[in-house]
Amino acid sequence: MVKNMDIERFEKQLAFILEADKEKNILRQTHLSNHGRRENDAEHAWHMAMMVYLLREYSNEEFDVTKAMIMALIHDIVEIDAGDTYAYDTKALQTQKAREEKAADRIFGMLPEDQHRELRALFEEFEAGKSPEARFARVMDNFQPLLLNNSNGGADWREHKVTRSKVVGRQQTTNLGSEKIWKYTEGLINENVEKGNIIDD
Repeated sequence: MVKNMDIERFEKQLAFILEADKEKNILRQTHLSNHGRRENDAEHAWHMAMMVYLLREYSNEEFDVTKAMIMALIHDIVEIDAGDTYAYDTKALQTQKAREEKAADRIFGMLPEDQHRELRALFEEFEAGKSPEARFARVMDNFQPLLLNNSNGGADWREHKVTRSKVVGRQQTTNLGSEKIWKYTEGLINENVEKGNIIDD
């Protein structure tokens, strides 16, 4: 046994780390750029965290970059139990919150109590979308799949017959975190409507 080390705490942390590895198995509807395979939740979270760091200058307000990156990294861990809810699946969206809350109880509950409280609070803060960090992390959550869809010639939008109103509805909170990225987003949506990738309703 290692001296001066709380083995019980360490083993709880390791159990959570191994559980988090399962996020790599949760496939999303979005495909990787250049018409690659479907991305998984872990890849989405990593990509978002990188984007938080690289695009922070476009935020409407100053924010704690590290905190927002952690939010990005943990925000979809609940999908290990709850599964991925496609942004435009109206039926699945009705049960999403209940499924994810139950998953959050179990998964974050694996951690030592202090880290359980810390990460669960960050998860809830992201979901509420009211702090500067949450607002910008949520911009990245919207913008990342939009970028991938656009890079793939709108193939995912076409496959699911997605309409302009649904894409705008999904992206509508972007303006709260970044007016500049929202303007860019509007341009991408309009371009894809003109190309027939998004249905104009």
